[in-house]
Amino acid sequence: MNSLDTQLAKNVNEFLTTTFSLAEQNLDFQATRSEFEGDRTLVLFPLLKATRSAPQVLGDQLGAYLVKECPWVRSFNLVKGFLNLSISDSFYLDFLNQIRDDVTYGHQRPTTSSETVMVEYSSPNTNKPLHLGHIRNNLLGYSVAKIMEAAGNKVIKTQIINDRGIHICKSMLAWQRFGDGETPISAQLKGDQLVGKYYVLFDQKYKAEIQELTAQGKSEKEAAQEAPLLVAAQELLRRWEANDPEVRKLWEMMNGWVYEGFEKTYQDLGVSFDSYYYESKTYLLGKSIIEEGISKGIFYTKNDGSVWVDLTAEGLDEKLLLRSDGTAVYMTQDLGTASQRVKDHPEIQGMVYTVGNEQDYHFKVLFLILKKLGYSWAESLYHLSYGMVDLPSGKMKSREGTVVDADDLMLQMETTAKEISEQHGKLDALSEQEKKQLYRDIGLGALKYFILKVDPKKRILFDPEASVDFNGNTGPFIQYTHARIQSILRKAPEGLKMNPEAFLALDTKEKEILKQLLSYPEVLEQAAAQHSPALIANFVYELVKRFNSFYQNISILGETNEALLGMRVLLSQKVAETIAASCSLLGINAPDRM
Repeated sequence: MNSLDTQLAKNVNEFLTTTFSLAEQNLDFQATRSEFEGDRTLVLFPLLKATRSAPQVLGDQLGAYLVKECPWVRSFNLVKGFLNLSISDSFYLDFLNQIRDDVTYGHQRPTTSSETVMVEYSSPNTNKPLHLGHIRNNLLGYSVAKIMEAAGNKVIKTQIINDRGIHICKSMLAWQRFGDGETPISAQLKGDQLVGKYYVLFDQKYKAEIQELTAQGKSEKEAAQEAPLLVAAQELLRRWEANDPEVRKLWEMMNGWVYEGFEKTYQDLGVSFDSYYYESKTYLLGKSIIEEGISKGIFYTKNDGSVWVDLTAEGLDEKLLLRSDGTAVYMTQDLGTASQRVKDHPEIQGMVYTVGNEQDYHFKVLFLILKKLGYSWAESLYHLSYGMVDLPSGKMKSREGTVVDADDLMLQMETTAKEISEQHGKLDALSEQEKKQLYRDIGLGALKYFILKVDPKKRILFDPEASVDFNGNTGPFIQYTHARIQSILRKAPEGLKMNPEAFLALDTKEKEILKQLLSYPEVLEQAAAQHSPALIANFVYELVKRFNSFYQNISILGETNEALLGMRVLLSQKVAETIAASCSLLGINAPDRM
């Protein structure tokens, strides 16, 4: 609830208490629809039963009370069960003056009583570079972490790296067989790209072996299982699990290459982490939890020694937790990892898992099991489920090497931004280094905004060129507006200040901007609660649209009335600050010049 609604709610409840002896009510305020006069609308329907009043009677009584008791409620009108309130200019001017020096307006600082939340994102495999799908994952997770922090939470950003398993061994084997000692330095490739090259090569060689075996009379299934390369990769995995020194040395070397590559990609993408977990260290965790669950009667053991949990009463199914040979499954690992994270960070009161929607069922089961085990923090677990990213050419496949590499995509975005910026021809005053940084900011801003403006649950059809457009609902349009305002502020007279005592009449377009600014803390709160950067993206786009309409129709620096000039410059400044703050929550830089 914004500050206006808070004050309105106080006055409305005073009226309800005085007139009807009612306890404090939850009130529903909304922006007044454009076809009606007013600024804020109170929905009366929930109050009719409690007050035993007709909408017209209650609306007239309440409206008259607010006009009399609230100096900034100018007038009201009633449309059925909706009470529309017109707010005086003085309220909005007072609001502008109140936030004039608050450079972090709308953001809350964590306190000693703030909740600590761990946000997991990225979670890559160490057999291939990061791709377009990982970009959406990282951008979502990082942005949600920033939003939750700005909403007053303490946040720990983490990832779990999938650094073990048969897919890792496939890359290792292909490098052993066909690599001829190649290194990232000798190949002049990032380490993750080099390892990914051998993952693709394994698949190519493996398919050739399958074809050869089927030509010899084997069935497709037999050939797939008996292909020498796959058998060798499985043996490599067994040796890894047995801690074979030679295999472990190879694994550490190639993983080291990948980590260096990942770090460069994260740096370029502008995301970071506070802690790391590795599947190689966590996959056996959870066995103690399994034993705990058995002792509590939550889990049960079958005749073959395997351990299960029965969730049929909750509308799910029976879930394997431990194989008959005592080896862990993914669920075991995730139970152990969650428990370990709380041991490492006892202050954690909730966790957010940024994982694609193909894992929806897995997380339902995971969260339910943790609740059954009685962990208090299990009530505050959230699966930030997101849709896949499609391309005009179709789905991506890692094994076939048809994925869109994250590094290549970022470079492409930078190149596209350079081409479009040069067409505008306004960068002559910048140095080559400044231009390069600007192209990067615009390219990445375009990419991030295109992905984050969409509700996380929806699939995305990503169009790189459409995203780098200086008009419309795009990152560059928002960045350009910020740069435009900075140009205004540089040209404004020095020492100019808004005079809060001066009587000023606001233009409708100025008022619309102030209404949008007023809603920022509420939008931020909602974005944190819903784990949705899209709410921030939509907010800042609306703010930018309103400012540009104002800029095109009303003179700012040409204004001769000093009080009005001071107000408009301050208004422009607060818009720029809020654009920059909103962009920061999305991981986007807001340049001062474009």
